[in-house]
Amino acid sequence: MIKSKRFWITAVVFFFTTGLVSAAASDQKGCADHPVFPTRMAGYSISKCETKDFEAFKFETGKREKTVVEGRCTMLTYRIDDRSKEPSGLAVVRNYENAIKNAKGTIVFTNSSWIVNGKIEKGGKEIWAQAQKGNGQIWLTIVEKAGMVQEIEANAEAFGNDIKSTGHAAVYGIYFDTGKAEVKPESQAALQEVVKLLSSNPGMKLLVVGHTDSVGQIEANMKLSQARAEAVVKALTKSHGVAANRLKAQGAGPIAPVATNRDETGRAKNRRVELVEL
Repeated sequence: MIKSKRFWITAVVFFFTTGLVSAAASDQKGCADHPVFPTRMAGYSISKCETKDFEAFKFETGKREKTVVEGRCTMLTYRIDDRSKEPSGLAVVRNYENAIKNAKGTIVFTNSSWIVNGKIEKGGKEIWAQAQKGNGQIWLTIVEKAGMVQEIEANAEAFGNDIKSTGHAAVYGIYFDTGKAEVKPESQAALQEVVKLLSSNPGMKLLVVGHTDSVGQIEANMKLSQARAEAVVKALTKSHGVAANRLKAQGAGPIAPVATNRDETGRAKNRRVELVEL
């Protein structure tokens, strides 16, 4: 999505300093500056905006080092109206550096004149942002760090009822990092409920099916979903004592969605593990 030749800068701010101005009349309808970025570089208008209630983003924090920050994610694209008046990358960087310092933020990493990474912790809240300049645009990504609100609880009884009525049960609460297949430690509660289900139904055998959203190439998602299903089976057999002959892993990728993939709410529902009775 973003070419490597573009210039990267990363910053976190609560307000901008001299050199930044208020909103433009030509902003895309429905788009506005983020509260932590109440002003922007002169001559720019917002051409695109998107907000996800919960998303992960990788921020550069050192040489060949990145930190994944999860939380409410806002992405804004600013486009300059007159390229002849486009500021230099250094001018943008200096504005962000001053904003970080004025907000009593911490500069985490800098590299030459084009990159500055930082964050601000205020009132118990941590906010990260990335600004990327190039080709007449500035891309801003702001993540308000927070844990995901778990709306659907894993429950052995509910799994059993769903399997009896429909032949399958969706398990929400088994977590993976973006693009990865390692089961995260916070998945233990959901795994224990699957163990309870199997313990209370000694003759039950299950197909553990991994599902993804539609972001990315379908071939990659098919492989990822298979790897995640296998990781769940491994966790249940190796760490929870479930007999291997009672489980089989299968990846379904994005081919069986339960919601739209056009927004993050739907994509979150599609990223799931399902139990199918064999």
